[in-house]
Amino acid sequence: MAEFPHRRDVLGGAALAGIAAFAPGAAAQSAATPDLKGKSILITGAATGFGFLGALHYARAGAKVFATMRNLPRPQASELLNAAETEKLDISVLELDVLSDAIVAKAVREAEAQAGGALDVVINNAGIGITGPIELQDMEATKLIFDTNVFGAQRVARAALPAMRKVKRGLIVNISSQLGRVIVPNGGHYSATKFALEALSEQMAYELVPHGIDVTIIEPGGYPTDVWRNRNRYTGALKARLDAERATAYPAVVARMGTEDGSGRSADPMDVPRAIAEIIALPAGQRPLRRAVHPGPKPQEAINEVSARVQVQMLGSSPYGPWVKAVHDIG
Repeated sequence: MAEFPHRRDVLGGAALAGIAAFAPGAAAQSAATPDLKGKSILITGAATGFGFLGALHYARAGAKVFATMRNLPRPQASELLNAAETEKLDISVLELDVLSDAIVAKAVREAEAQAGGALDVVINNAGIGITGPIELQDMEATKLIFDTNVFGAQRVARAALPAMRKVKRGLIVNISSQLGRVIVPNGGHYSATKFALEALSEQMAYELVPHGIDVTIIEPGGYPTDVWRNRNRYTGALKARLDAERATAYPAVVARMGTEDGSGRSADPMDVPRAIAEIIALPAGQRPLRRAVHPGPKPQEAINEVSARVQVQMLGSSPYGPWVKAVHDIG
């Protein structure tokens, strides 16, 4: 199988060492916590779940962490700051609502000022779910989930990329899902938004090759986090707005809307921050475009392999070929 150049090769830099680390699962085999000293990391949605756990994990690995969340002050912010004081961690909490252009821009500018320049890593973790059949998703729910899961990531990336481009380095990590590649009925627009995020991320990965910036998509399976409680809140609000005619068309599904608690899921949510930390620690250009994260089945991996091969077959000989080949490690 032919070897394609990595991003840094495309940019004319020195050849990269440690190619084995780029192989699927290689980084996950490392038991040691990577050294993230000197890295500045901004995380959205850091009040709960992967974002909260990640803020602590990256800071404990030596990173300067900007844990962002909306609706400050709130207990989760105090918890992070108390942990930072107790453990001597470098964690700052910033107000950031991914629904607001102005608030996003302000938070990123503040983080860059504290970091002394471009951020090394931006993790787009903020996201929501609203369940039910597609027909039952009114425009209020539809706009909210796309604004949060897709447009929110776009806002944050756009705010951080100019400084990254100036220094020709950086990493954008977008948290997708298994359901960004496969579809389960009655999941509302969750898959639709995650499919969109996957496409946005892959296209951005190609376009940022000349600028030395990597993009990685994280695809978690189901984990027992606060996502279930938050999803029930949004789904419950939608359920209360349903008209009788539509509700009676899907009686069994409507009865369950807003009642799921994530029970039966016992995987360790720390899997996700650990995987992200390992990817951050990889040399620029060796970071994978996608990483499936879950101890159980990963049905999206087969799709990812086919998709990468088709992309290279379609564009490998085109003017975009060097970018596409730099992102996908297949021949």
